[in-house]
Amino acid sequence: MPESYLLHNIDLVILAGGKGTRIKELLGKYPKPMLKFNNKHFIQYVLNCNSKYNFKRIIILCGFRNKIFFEKLDKRLKNLTKIICLKENKLLGTGGALSNLKKLNVKDFVLVNGDTIFNINLNSLIKNLSKNKVGIVALTKNKDQQSKKLLNLSIKNKLLYFKKKSSMMNGGVYFFKKDIFKYVNNKNCSLENEILPKLINSKKIQGKFYKDFFIDIGSKYFFKTANSKLKKEFYKSAVFLDRDGVINYDYGYVHKFRNFKLRNGVMKGLQYLIKKNYYIFIITNQAGIGKKIYKEDDFIKLHKNINEKFKKNNIFIDDVQFSPFHIKAKIKKYKKNSSLRKPGNKMIENIKLNWDISLRKSFMLGDKKSDYLAAKKSKLKFYYPKLNFYEQIKSIINNY
Repeated sequence: MPESYLLHNIDLVILAGGKGTRIKELLGKYPKPMLKFNNKHFIQYVLNCNSKYNFKRIIILCGFRNKIFFEKLDKRLKNLTKIICLKENKLLGTGGALSNLKKLNVKDFVLVNGDTIFNINLNSLIKNLSKNKVGIVALTKNKDQQSKKLLNLSIKNKLLYFKKKSSMMNGGVYFFKKDIFKYVNNKNCSLENEILPKLINSKKIQGKFYKDFFIDIGSKYFFKTANSKLKKEFYKSAVFLDRDGVINYDYGYVHKFRNFKLRNGVMKGLQYLIKKNYYIFIITNQAGIGKKIYKEDDFIKLHKNINEKFKKNNIFIDDVQFSPFHIKAKIKKYKKNSSLRKPGNKMIENIKLNWDISLRKSFMLGDKKSDYLAAKKSKLKFYYPKLNFYEQIKSIINNY
């Protein structure tokens, strides 16, 4: 995969501007991505599914009833990646909306629908794009072959083409190079019905088929069973990890990548957790930010580098929560006791609120009493780290 395609250099774009005409009577006052399933907004599932890939930015293209996106998500961090909500002054459709990305100087980007989830490996999709092509589309199984004609797609010699009856259909996940903007203007148009046909006719778009989990809440067929399907796919155990002293050696206020040294067995242990279908969360006190020893940007930059190191070994951190608060902080807004700082458990509870976590086999590793107390408040099993991370993780899981 070319260096320019590393995910920390590209953006994740979420289309969230549609009116939801297929399920209009079910929407009420909310846009589709803000409908709740299992007490979570659907867009939270979309973010959970995709934010682990270490994107440069997450950009949400908002149109219909966009105020709620700005209230809930704009300028927030998701797994240390900044969310930017971009408002459409007029509805431009799934194609025209892409013209707004030029305002943010977007180049290469992954595009996903805000009302669908296709839980594929995005690294795999990007790696399969050929040098002289504009983009690639992930295809899913067309179970009843009754989708709209322009959604029925097939693949020949990696190239995408329309097929009247096909076992495959558009899965709503794309990777585009910046050349896509040659096909986009600020007029109302459809990506699926107008831009894709142009790319297909010019042989500039590829496709790749995946068997992974797919759901479209804009379809009444999927909508009725969404709660159970989402829970079945995403409800799983989690490990909560303190960072310094657990993942890496604690040299005191580690904030530069050159000082980040993994403890014995960490890489293999994280791979084992993924093999056993665990979420991996990092929750870390970062008083160094509040004390002006380093900046929040330094912390985020470090973790972007950590994520790239892990990603090369097929390890993905699902979420990182950090607390800059300390009673001796030099930055006024951080100079206080906060439940976000361990031994408070607010970081753990925030994660539990946004993810479907089975607590029965979930646990936490930490090297300080404050970690233990935070875990205890959240009713998590707790372990102090042993010499070899992998051997300890394996022992804990196998003894459940």
